[in-house]
Amino acid sequence: MKYRVTIAYGLFFLLTAPVCTVLGVLLWLVTLPFDRHRALLHTFVCAWCHFFYLRAWPGWRVRVEGRERLPPGPAVIVANHQSAMDIVAAMGLSHPFKFVAKSSLFTLPMVGWLMTLMRYVPVVRGHVHAMDRMLEDCRKWLHRGVAVFIFPEGTYAPTRQPLPFKRGAFRLAIDEKVPVVPVVLEGTTGILEGDGPQMHARASVRVRVLPPLPPESLGSDAVELAARVRALYFEALGLPPLPADPGQERASECA
Repeated sequence: MKYRVTIAYGLFFLLTAPVCTVLGVLLWLVTLPFDRHRALLHTFVCAWCHFFYLRAWPGWRVRVEGRERLPPGPAVIVANHQSAMDIVAAMGLSHPFKFVAKSSLFTLPMVGWLMTLMRYVPVVRGHVHAMDRMLEDCRKWLHRGVAVFIFPEGTYAPTRQPLPFKRGAFRLAIDEKVPVVPVVLEGTTGILEGDGPQMHARASVRVRVLPPLPPESLGSDAVELAARVRALYFEALGLPPLPADPGQERASECA
């Protein structure tokens, strides 16, 4: 069954992604003079991907909870990360934000073209100035009143237990005095583990927006804030709490 689902999904994507790309480019051209943040293109792509590549598939059940908690304007939205399907699931939030994603995705045909048109934020892993550049790009969007969406683990967690959160996203929120909004993603590994490629026929996906942390509650220590937010995920996922590892979290700037 896994092989049939994987093949069927791949064929469906290859047939529909060009349509999404063409429509997206046309929308980009029409709205270019007045939609400088590419919000309409982002809304279209998110709706297309979340419906056609997740919600519409038989055997996959999807719940999105707490959209009303997403604050208007600038914010740092963070989420746990276990699967490539996390991005498609998060698109169901139907909220204007800029994804922060690894630069290799921007080189993919169709997917990367649309990400570039939507002006998402690339990060080059392993480059000495990559994190500084990414954070600077995020600051520019926050100054324009647009939220950014970051996976602070920086890579896929091998289990339901979130990896230590890198501090860059939290340093960004503290410096710019914007809310931190935790989003809990569950069940995406039931569809696809990591980057796959094998997909499963049945899965239950849940996207939850937890109460935002207002700017006045963030404090001044990004490492402490990262550990505090990570603890919220352990609680939301029903996992036993673990002691923070400050040394590991201080080892990297962001993800």
